[in-house]
Amino acid sequence: MLIKREFYINGQWVAPTTPRDHEVINPSTEEPCAVISLGDKADTDAAVAAAKAAFPAWAATPPQERARLIARILEQYNARLQEFAEVIAMEMGAPIDFALSDQAPCLPWHTTNFLKAFDRIDWIRPLDPSLPANQPQPAVAMEPIGVVGLITPWNWPVNQIALKAIPAMLAGCTCVLKPSEEAPLNGMMFAEFCHDAGIPAGVFNLVNGDGAGVGSQLSAHPDIEMISFTGSTRAGRAISVAAAQTLKRVTLELGGKGANLLFADADAKAVERSVRRMMENTGQSCNAPSRLLVERSVYDETVAKAAAVADSIKVGPALEHGAHVGPVVNKRQWDQIQRYIQIGIDEGARLVAGGPGLPDGFNRGYYVKPTIFADVAPGMTIEREEIFGPVLSIVPFETEEEAVRIANDTPYGLTNYVQSGDPVRANRLGRQLRSGMVEVNGKSRGAGSFFGGVKQSGRAREGGIWGLEEFLEPKGISGYDFSAPGAAE
Repeated sequence: MLIKREFYINGQWVAPTTPRDHEVINPSTEEPCAVISLGDKADTDAAVAAAKAAFPAWAATPPQERARLIARILEQYNARLQEFAEVIAMEMGAPIDFALSDQAPCLPWHTTNFLKAFDRIDWIRPLDPSLPANQPQPAVAMEPIGVVGLITPWNWPVNQIALKAIPAMLAGCTCVLKPSEEAPLNGMMFAEFCHDAGIPAGVFNLVNGDGAGVGSQLSAHPDIEMISFTGSTRAGRAISVAAAQTLKRVTLELGGKGANLLFADADAKAVERSVRRMMENTGQSCNAPSRLLVERSVYDETVAKAAAVADSIKVGPALEHGAHVGPVVNKRQWDQIQRYIQIGIDEGARLVAGGPGLPDGFNRGYYVKPTIFADVAPGMTIEREEIFGPVLSIVPFETEEEAVRIANDTPYGLTNYVQSGDPVRANRLGRQLRSGMVEVNGKSRGAGSFFGGVKQSGRAREGGIWGLEEFLEPKGISGYDFSAPGAAE
């Protein structure tokens, strides 16, 4: 078992002020795989002080030097990829092949895309480019916001670290990361990557802890200018309230209840694609397409196909190779998913695949059967609430207008999906669906795009140029002379 009680503060691994042990549980076995310590206020204060002291020099570091150092993080990742993926599989249950193909590679994917977007930033720009450069004029300078607190989840852990820490440091900010205490080991490895890449002391800091402790301390800390949080909508509300006392910027990436609109003219692979996308990561994705809205004329055959796909999905331990889904992250999550499955049954939805209890052949581990309910009516609990597990609700619709109404009738607004062979309809729905993102016929958003939602899914825009600008503030300067030496730097 790994013993990892130290925090990374001011370029060093340091002992917690008051050690408070926390066991990290391997969800495949229900056994502890590591021991960390949860920080207290003294640890948080030390990390914030280190970031505050490092900020002036890091903000003044030439952008291309910052980019050079960030790029070196990828060298560390490449040297330790297998170990990195194994840690993710062990602590949060992603199957090792999936950890190698999808979870761990989030770091180089986002870092590379951020570095490309970074080259497009004009750090000082004229307000009116048509004015002669040799006369004083209004200008806008883009400047790092300051010390930022980063609070990341367990379900796509390094994905969210990369979407926050990389653009923050590129922008010239210094930061304090609190990874999820459920899956902290990959965050600690990221701290090692930063250290070995030569990131200056104090630019990146890490303190483990829970939301009520270190999370709340970061949110309310007077020396932190911004909080970037990914997690539940409930926690996002609490963070917003705490941060309001110091008027810091808050960016939130929260829950979702994605609608997937499947029309009769969808391609032959649409049903399987939709079910497998839902069950990916054992359904533990905020952008999961958890409501499958199906045109009535193909409803019965879609339900049958979807059930067959779900029944074909294997479940297995995270460290075993092969095409399967792993366990959910912990007992609390397992219990919650089981409660929702029972509610679906009690409220009259038709169970067509999966169901309550452990899958056949398992008596330990937090495994959930890939589950599908048909005949789900709008307003049922499983149609309204985020389950965060491998549970798909299928809802019939008669018309496009009805489908849009059902899809938009949710407090969430992260990702919606369209399956249709009609490009005019797909374009129309892309504009009508109320969400931060719309995915059409399984096409990815592409390199350099952002991730983020609307309504109670939060309004962060993480990724690409938008993700960088979240950590920058524009400053207006009148009478700026672009012809002066060094004026454009």
